[in-house]
Amino acid sequence: MHKTQHAQKITDRFRELVSQAGDSLPDEHYEELCLLIEAGINTALVERLEKMADKLQKFAHEVRNEAEYFD
Repeated sequence: MHKTQHAQKITDRFRELVSQAGDSLPDEHYEELCLLIEAGINTALVERLEKMADKLQKFAHEVRNEAEYFD
């Protein structure tokens, strides 16, 4: 599922919960909530990608070191 779609589904579910509680919020608040959720997803993905990049960099360094001593 794409980040935007996932953020929208979470927002829609929150809207349902608010409505079931007998409350309401302006549409602008739900739009902002969706953006905040998407930003949170993006941050989590970037952090994960950075960890993966660090591992790849370490592995590449190890491969280069091994190549130097290869017979």
